[in-house]
Amino acid sequence: MYALVETGGRQFRVEEGKDIVVDLMDASEGKKITLNKVLLIENGEGKTHIGAPYVKGAKVEATVLRHEQGKKIRVFKYKPKKRYRKTQGHRADYTRVKIEKITVGG
Repeated sequence: MYALVETGGRQFRVEEGKDIVVDLMDASEGKKITLNKVLLIENGEGKTHIGAPYVKGAKVEATVLRHEQGKKIRVFKYKPKKRYRKTQGHRADYTRVKIEKITVGG
């Protein structure tokens, strides 16, 4: 059984027991969260529920494992013949979430 959920403006394919890394969420570590924006659910027996845009009554329950940072990205700006060089760095904040249960309502 798997589902497609939307969170943080992105779509993720989730399965029970798997971990996913999403954009930073405002939830403390160990807290249970519910993802209500379910786009599709496939139950493994050939039955597929497709939302328009979301599946009615479907939800994905998950637990926040930890907050972490991504890989450092270096931005280098350069203009030739002008002695202009600028280096910036950036690290995005992420939340690692463990999928506990996928349910279809109604």
